[in-house]
Amino acid sequence: MSSSALGNEPHSTAPPPTHPAPRRPHIALAAWIALLVLLTAELMNMLDQSVVLTALPAIQESTGAGPVAVQWLTTAYSLPVAVGLVTGGRLGDLYGRRRILLIGTLVFTAASLLCGLATGPGTLIGARLLQGVGVAVMIPQVLATMHVTFEGRSRSKAFGLYGAVMALANVLGPVLGGALTQADLFGLSWRPIFLVNVPVGLAVLLLGRTFLPESTVRTADRLDVAGILLSGLAVVLVLFPLTEGHAHGWPPWCFVMLAVGVLVAGVFLSHQRRRQGRAPLVTLSLFRVRQFSGGMAADLLHGLLCGLFFMTWTLYLQHGLGMSPLHAALAFVLLSVGELGGATVAAKTAGRFARRLPQAGALVATAAMGAYGLQIGSRQADLTLVAMTAPVVLIGFGLGMVSGPLADLSLARVPHEDAGSASGLFNTAIHLGIVLGTALTAVVFFAVTGGSSDGAVNRDAFVTVLWWVSGLLALMWALMFCLPRHTDHQAD
Repeated sequence: MSSSALGNEPHSTAPPPTHPAPRRPHIALAAWIALLVLLTAELMNMLDQSVVLTALPAIQESTGAGPVAVQWLTTAYSLPVAVGLVTGGRLGDLYGRRRILLIGTLVFTAASLLCGLATGPGTLIGARLLQGVGVAVMIPQVLATMHVTFEGRSRSKAFGLYGAVMALANVLGPVLGGALTQADLFGLSWRPIFLVNVPVGLAVLLLGRTFLPESTVRTADRLDVAGILLSGLAVVLVLFPLTEGHAHGWPPWCFVMLAVGVLVAGVFLSHQRRRQGRAPLVTLSLFRVRQFSGGMAADLLHGLLCGLFFMTWTLYLQHGLGMSPLHAALAFVLLSVGELGGATVAAKTAGRFARRLPQAGALVATAAMGAYGLQIGSRQADLTLVAMTAPVVLIGFGLGMVSGPLADLSLARVPHEDAGSASGLFNTAIHLGIVLGTALTAVVFFAVTGGSSDGAVNRDAFVTVLWWVSGLLALMWALMFCLPRHTDHQAD
């Protein structure tokens, strides 16, 4: 072979041409498609938590569901999600996160079809239960796959988009449920709110099989079946009385179940200590990582304040200000627009400010909550949607700056082999927080109103809620000092 063929021409004295180093794209096309698949899976989950709410009257009329059955249409979905998230995360660690996500998506899609075909409340509740099982298997793989797939600024952008999708789902759910039900497509009434998941789920399956990277723990041991049973039992014993207690006047069995649940949780932790090194369901060493344990505690408070705020806010808007359900929904749209704006800022800054960004969001939301409380106290029943726009949008903007960065920074130093378990724990924290926040409404809001729809009483009770939420935001801000002040890619 000639020297010129190798590019080494000895007679040439010209210096070799220099070219600027090519700019590496932050996220390649295939990775963008994979991220789209992951965020679509998360969007399906978030939508199905709330899409059913605006369709409940039509479902009740069509199926003859009574009040208890209507309540179980939401509980049957959320309970298996809360119970199964940690197990779903570990299944992904052991058997492949792409494989488990696709299995969960298949179960969820089939269950959505069954929901759309259901003719009675029993069948619909059973299908909702199956949807929850699919979500519990599917959703932990979203954060886990993002954690092991993206690095540097690409990672922060991906988690910022994750926060934006969560914000978008908050407004899309009730609006989509109402629009599809009212449109009565092909005379199907409420059924399209579930049937729409079928083509979307199939798209996730097809694209996910092609573009999602597979990741697993090659040296993993057998699944911790005893841990699954103990953790599931503990979560049910804690969540069920918190969910049902207020409706039954907090009878003694609620407190007995809670006490037994705490005891079972202690047995579960003891079992996990004995299994360390043999693929436990929960890797306890994760909690020795300051930013994970602190971030998970902040995520728990995030869910708690959301559960307390959103349930009481809709009652305040309708009972305290006399708004119609549609008018009140517009207030949620305002908040979600602000939340989407905050999430967009988080995505565009790509982790540049580390913990300072979610902490700033918590402070913005705290100040806006305080301003909203003062406004409610001064304007009373005359407060209009236009007048409350500024504080409501700012509340959403602050909360939107929290979700994505909090997940990103909390999971940043989790070993890849524990990504599924950590993701399951992180998701469980916010679900548990929402249940605790909903239960706290009995003490903070309903104890004041006594179930009355009197406007003045509801306004006073909601102001009390705002001070509680402000306190929770301040505590969440303090916990975020456990998150890193700087990220590894700030110098990129």
